[in-house]
Amino acid sequence: MGRFASFREFYPFYLSEHANRASRRLHFIGSCGVLVLVAVAIFRGNAWWLLAALVCGYGFAWIGHIFFEKNRPATFTHPIYSLMGDWMMFWQVLTGRVKL
Repeated sequence: MGRFASFREFYPFYLSEHANRASRRLHFIGSCGVLVLVAVAIFRGNAWWLLAALVCGYGFAWIGHIFFEKNRPATFTHPIYSLMGDWMMFWQVLTGRVKL
Protein backbone atom coordinates (compact mmCIF):
# COMPACT_ATOMS: atom_id res chain seq x y z
CA MET A 1 0.00 0.00 0.00
CA GLY A 2 2.89 2.36 -0.53
CA ARG A 3 3.96 4.59 2.33
CA PHE A 4 1.10 3.59 4.66
CA ALA A 5 1.38 0.42 6.71
CA SER A 6 -2.27 0.43 7.76
CA PHE A 7 -5.59 2.18 7.27
CA ARG A 8 -5.14 3.77 10.71
CA GLU A 9 -1.96 5.37 9.38
CA PHE A 10 -3.61 6.36 6.08
CA TYR A 11 -6.80 7.96 7.43
CA PRO A 12 -5.24 11.20 8.79
CA PHE A 13 -3.68 11.71 5.34
CA TYR A 14 -7.08 11.02 3.75
CA LEU A 15 -8.74 13.65 5.95
CA SER A 16 -6.01 16.17 5.12
CA GLU A 17 -6.81 15.65 1.43
CA HIS A 18 -10.43 16.60 2.22
CA ALA A 19 -9.86 19.81 4.15
CA ASN A 20 -12.16 21.86 1.92
CA ARG A 21 -15.74 21.90 3.18
CA ALA A 22 -17.26 21.95 -0.33
CA SER A 23 -15.25 18.86 -1.23
CA ARG A 24 -16.45 17.01 1.88
CA ARG A 25 -20.03 17.98 1.04
CA LEU A 26 -19.65 16.68 -2.50
CA HIS A 27 -18.20 13.41 -1.16
CA PHE A 28 -21.15 13.08 1.21
CA ILE A 29 -23.70 13.76 -1.54
CA GLY A 30 -21.98 11.24 -3.80
CA SER A 31 -21.97 8.59 -1.05
CA CYS A 32 -25.68 9.17 -0.40
CA GLY A 33 -26.28 8.77 -4.12
CA VAL A 34 -24.33 5.52 -4.13
CA LEU A 35 -26.51 4.11 -1.35
CA VAL A 36 -29.71 5.11 -3.17
CA LEU A 37 -28.53 3.69 -6.50
CA VAL A 38 -27.39 0.41 -4.95
CA ALA A 39 -30.84 0.12 -3.36
CA VAL A 40 -32.46 0.81 -6.75
CA ALA A 41 -30.26 -1.87 -8.35
CA ILE A 42 -31.37 -4.40 -5.73
CA PHE A 43 -35.04 -3.38 -5.85
CA ARG A 44 -35.20 -3.48 -9.64
CA GLY A 45 -32.88 -6.44 -10.04
CA ASN A 46 -30.88 -4.50 -12.62
CA ALA A 47 -27.10 -4.35 -12.22
CA TRP A 48 -26.81 -1.37 -14.58
CA TRP A 49 -27.76 0.83 -11.64
CA LEU A 50 -24.47 -0.25 -10.01
CA LEU A 51 -22.62 1.45 -12.85
CA ALA A 52 -24.64 4.58 -12.14
CA ALA A 53 -23.65 4.26 -8.47
CA LEU A 54 -19.95 4.20 -9.41
CA VAL A 55 -20.32 7.23 -11.66
CA CYS A 56 -22.25 9.08 -8.96
CA GLY A 57 -19.81 8.33 -6.16
CA TYR A 58 -16.62 8.99 -8.06
CA GLY A 59 -18.11 11.86 -10.06
CA PHE A 60 -19.02 13.94 -7.04
CA ALA A 61 -15.75 13.08 -5.28
CA TRP A 62 -13.54 13.91 -8.23
CA ILE A 63 -15.33 17.20 -8.84
CA GLY A 64 -14.48 18.05 -5.22
CA HIS A 65 -10.83 17.20 -5.74
CA ILE A 66 -10.48 18.98 -9.08
CA PHE A 67 -12.33 22.21 -8.33
CA PHE A 68 -12.03 22.65 -4.56
CA GLU A 69 -9.14 20.61 -3.15
CA LYS A 70 -7.01 21.01 -6.28
CA ASN A 71 -5.32 17.69 -5.56
CA ARG A 72 -5.21 14.19 -7.02
CA PRO A 73 -7.67 11.71 -5.46
CA ALA A 74 -6.01 9.02 -3.36
CA THR A 75 -8.08 6.52 -5.36
CA PHE A 76 -5.28 6.45 -7.92
CA THR A 77 -2.52 5.52 -5.47
CA HIS A 78 -4.38 3.83 -2.59
CA PRO A 79 -7.70 2.56 -4.00
CA ILE A 80 -8.71 0.26 -1.14
CA TYR A 81 -7.71 2.63 1.65
CA SER A 82 -9.37 5.50 -0.24
CA LEU A 83 -12.65 3.60 -0.53
CA MET A 84 -12.46 2.74 3.16
CA GLY A 85 -11.72 6.41 3.89
CA ASP A 86 -14.77 7.52 1.90
CA TRP A 87 -17.06 5.40 4.03
CA MET A 88 -15.28 6.21 7.30
CA MET A 89 -15.63 9.92 6.57
CA PHE A 90 -19.29 9.38 5.59
CA TRP A 91 -19.91 7.66 8.94
CA GLN A 92 -18.04 10.36 10.84
CA VAL A 93 -20.13 13.05 9.14
CA LEU A 94 -23.28 11.20 10.21
CA THR A 95 -22.03 10.91 13.78
CA GLY A 96 -20.76 14.50 13.97
CA ARG A 97 -17.03 13.76 14.17
CA VAL A 98 -16.36 15.37 10.79
CA LYS A 99 -18.10 18.64 9.95
CA LEU A 100 -19.82 19.44 6.69
